[in-house]
Amino acid sequence: MRYARALVMALLAIGGAAGAGCKDKEPEKAAPQTAETKTSAAPASDTIVIGHVGSMTGNEATFGQSSDNGMKLAVEEQNKKNGIKGKKIVLKTYDDQGKPEEAAVAATRLVTQDKVLTFLGEVSSSRSIAMGPVADSNKIPMISNSSTNPKVTKDGDKTRPFVFRVCFIDPFQGTVMAKFAAENKKWKKVAILRDVGNDYSVGLANFFTETFKKLGGEVVDDVSYKAGDQDFKAQLTKLKSKNAEAFYVPGYYTDVALIARQAKELGIKVPLMGGDGWDSEKLYEISKGALDGSFFSNHYSPEDTSPQVKDFIAKYKATYNAVPDAHAVLGYDAANVAFHAMEQAKELTGPAIRDEVEKTKDFQGVSGKITLNKDHNADKPAVVIGIEKNAPKYAATISP
Repeated sequence: MRYARALVMALLAIGGAAGAGCKDKEPEKAAPQTAETKTSAAPASDTIVIGHVGSMTGNEATFGQSSDNGMKLAVEEQNKKNGIKGKKIVLKTYDDQGKPEEAAVAATRLVTQDKVLTFLGEVSSSRSIAMGPVADSNKIPMISNSSTNPKVTKDGDKTRPFVFRVCFIDPFQGTVMAKFAAENKKWKKVAILRDVGNDYSVGLANFFTETFKKLGGEVVDDVSYKAGDQDFKAQLTKLKSKNAEAFYVPGYYTDVALIARQAKELGIKVPLMGGDGWDSEKLYEISKGALDGSFFSNHYSPEDTSPQVKDFIAKYKATYNAVPDAHAVLGYDAANVAFHAMEQAKELTGPAIRDEVEKTKDFQGVSGKITLNKDHNADKPAVVIGIEKNAPKYAATISP
């Protein structure tokens, strides 16, 4: 799988950094730094550095950019409260270009060179899986904001001691859409189109299939593509003949939007369903209305009237002149969970902060109350978003 290669590169990068010591040698390869939030010119001893690894460029650039925006808001607010234990926070963000191997190297650089106390990210599960060994090996807590594959916090059957997340996971997300299809929409036949090179997409497709069948549904066909493909007409033509009432397409927004447009060109009128990988303003820009009548699971809805959501949307709009997507919300929540743990920690060390992150219970985030379970995953509800007139519209909330 793709993350296996990233794991090897991460371990090589760790070994190279350890051997370099304080000598003036050429620095290890790292993804280019694309953003850095500095809220104080205080000397280094009066600052705390936290890191973020995200896809600031590449096919899923909005994922990293939105996450970073949410994190920067959290940093700004925390620094206005006198930082952490009187120390100002500096956020360093590195671009992994949407590549697992670059995510692993960037995480290593944050730990060994920038001396972060914790790091945040990624959105993509494949990239977070590549970063996990870096956190564990260096005893620095990592909090993924949006990676939903169960393997992110797992090393085989064991929970990774230093890896956490503030979002729900794919077994639940896949169940949410299977229940929505079978119980809310009363669909009996669904076809699946999955990205076989993406841990996220494969996992969601499997969990959806398992639950949908248990609820009495039939998966009439299951075909594949790979991220970056431009022509999906062969797969769509095959699925068209299966008389499915909906297609489940748990991919990322760039591919999904093209799939929807080509489905429309082929005269396919059934709705598409997907997961939180759809959540980007670019989905609507690229699909050009072809996804109307479709649905996807997500972490929050801008239509939520809770004080936390309304307040965050107002702050985000004032800063970025846009409505935040779920990745901005979860980036903000991940940063604040880290800050809370740092405030509670007896000392500002990786292991001490890790212990406090693990204790997170009923933490009020924008995406809801966050409680981390024994596997370091967040127990929380999901929302289903419908698409009407090429815009997102709240459809339902489904609890664990």
